[in-house]
Amino acid sequence: MKVSQILKSKGSSVVTAPPHVSIRDAARELKRHGIGALVITDETGQVVGIVSERDIVNAVADLGEECKELPVERIMTREVLTCGLDDTTDKLMEIMTERRMRHLPVVHEGKLAGIISIGDVVKSRIDEIAFEAEQMKMYIGS
Repeated sequence: MKVSQILKSKGSSVVTAPPHVSIRDAARELKRHGIGALVITDETGQVVGIVSERDIVNAVADLGEECKELPVERIMTREVLTCGLDDTTDKLMEIMTERRMRHLPVVHEGKLAGIISIGDVVKSRIDEIAFEAEQMKMYIGS
């Protein structure tokens, strides 16, 4: 299955924040939306980073409670791996497993087009396997 198919099913909205937002406000956005990562964009909408729950936990562990007022740009991952609409779930699983990542922003023609989580990939693989099993049952039964 391709990324474009996953986005067609789940939608393409992405929660973003600017680099100067505080770590506390980033955590609040994660909680409010029930998500695990925020894509950090500049004023032109370009992806400049990503911050995850893990980044925030590491900041609290390393810097203490006072880190909550620091800008998220201090802890975000700056070299953001992205995927494209034509990438497959197999490729995403490989990237996410090797890099120990749970979120990949989707970029199409230089613009943010969505975000894929490991949960999205797992769900799509389960759907594919269920479809293939049903097709095999139908084939065997005919």
